[in-house]
Amino acid sequence: MIELKNIDVTFYQKKKQIDAVKDVSITIEEKDVFGIVGYSGAGKSTLVRVINLLQRPTEGQVLIKGKNILRFSPKELRGQRKKIGMIFQHFNLMKERTIFGNIDFSLKYSGLTKEQRKEKIDKLLELVGLSDKKEAYPSQLSGGQKQRVAIARALANDPEILLCDEATSALDPKTTIQILDLLKKLNKELGLTIVLITHEMQVVKEICNKVAVMEAGRVIEQNDIVSIFSQPKEALTKDFIRTATHIDQALETIIQHPSLTDLGGNEELVEFSYVGEKTSEPLIAQLYSKYHVVTNILYGNVEILQQVPIGNLIVILSGEETQRAKALNFLQKQGVQVKVLKTNDEQKAIIPLHVI
Repeated sequence: MIELKNIDVTFYQKKKQIDAVKDVSITIEEKDVFGIVGYSGAGKSTLVRVINLLQRPTEGQVLIKGKNILRFSPKELRGQRKKIGMIFQHFNLMKERTIFGNIDFSLKYSGLTKEQRKEKIDKLLELVGLSDKKEAYPSQLSGGQKQRVAIARALANDPEILLCDEATSALDPKTTIQILDLLKKLNKELGLTIVLITHEMQVVKEICNKVAVMEAGRVIEQNDIVSIFSQPKEALTKDFIRTATHIDQALETIIQHPSLTDLGGNEELVEFSYVGEKTSEPLIAQLYSKYHVVTNILYGNVEILQQVPIGNLIVILSGEETQRAKALNFLQKQGVQVKVLKTNDEQKAIIPLHVI
């Protein structure tokens, strides 16, 4: 559907060269919900604007359905842009127009009659759950309602692609979930391909099936969402994921309560990570029955990503050293990732010691 090949975007400010995007190549399939995540200044927004050529790349190719749109004439490009809707962090609604008027403005050159436009706008407002707000003005709406209007406006010309640039960053957590649920609905019911730019891995986790991680203008890692969450390779990706799954927050809480981590003899603090069917198997219970190793669970979390369970546990294992080693080896053979955080010999601080 969308292929960005070896994209560079270079700016010049006060004779200084700024490489906003460096040699980025990504492929987004039809009906994907593709997340591009990174901190501020990573180049995410610049990259997404390349897709509809609001930002022309310095180098590279932009292919949509196999056609390099960099070669399009102005007329062809205008036609292509009608197939690409876009929503933003701050909604960009016209405050002097009603909700109906905001959406109608997008249909100004559609060739539809006044009655056809009215019928279409009514359907769009029903789709986004705002049928009763068409005569209201933006100032009368909540942030979530404004974003729903922006989505309806972006859908006015029946796009095949929807670009979302930090579309939930100005919203509270509850409203964010509601907007993401709406985007999921549009992806499923309309077959929209969605490209979502965000600095929050929590947002990616809720909706995306694939993700690319950007840092300093480059894509440092990309994969399907389950692989990214279960086997991240880059330090930044791991940082994002541990924040989204609250593992580091849990560890910090545990550290602040020494009574939880004042290990006795033959004890160690361990983190387990596991994927898929292993989350439903009584592996932890088997540690005692097989090896006489007692497990004290301090923290547990299971996420469901693309219908696949991904679990994390922080536990204290108690038992003879040789038996603990056998127990951890057993878990590894079952596909569980094991990280020993602290043993009785390392009482000063909780640090990753080794991964089995």
